Amino acid sequence: MLKDFDLKKKELVEKLGVHIEANDHYAPLAARIVAFIILNGRKGATFEQLVTNLCASKSTVSTHLTHLQSLKKILYYTKTGDRKKYFVVNKDHLVQNMDDMIATWASQKILHEEIKEFKDSYNQLETTDDESKYDLEFHTDFIAFLNEATASISILRKKLIEKHHI
Repeated sequence: MLKDFDLKKKELVEKLGVHIEANDHYAPLAARIVAFIILNGRKGATFEQLVTNLCASKSTVSTHLTHLQSLKKILYYTKTGDRKKYFVVNKDHLVQNMDDMIATWASQKILHEEIKEFKDSYNQLETTDDESKYDLEFHTDFIAFLNEATASISILRKKLIEKHHI
C-alpha cells in the first residue's frame, strides 16, 4: 500500500514538475523540487529527501534551492534540536500569484467591456442592418466568467491568508 502511494507520488511529482517547468519557465530539476515540496505538504522536505527522491546530485539540488529561495518561491524552517532545514512553499508567493491573476483578469474585463460597448453602440445605429450587427454573446459570457473566476480566486486567497496568517 505504501509502495503504491510512493509510486503515485513520484508520478505526480513528474506531472506537476512538467506543468511548473512550462508555466513558470523553471529548469526541469527546479520544477521537480517545487513539485516535491508541494506534495510533501506543510511538513516540508529536507535537502536529503530531495537528493534521494529526485535522484540528483547534492550540488545541483543546492544550486536550485538557492535560486528558488532567491525568487521567494520557497523558504525553510528549522526545528529545535534538529539541524535540518525543512523547505516549504512560500505562501506569500502564492498570494502574489493570485493577485497577479486578479489584476490580469481585471484588465481583460475592462478591455472586453469597452469592446462590447463599442459593438453595442454600432449595433444601435439606424444605418446598421441585421447582417452587419455584432454578436455580443461571447463578450457577455467572457465578462461573466471573469467575474466568477475573480470572485472564486478572491475567496481562495482570503482563506489562504486567514488559515496561514500571511
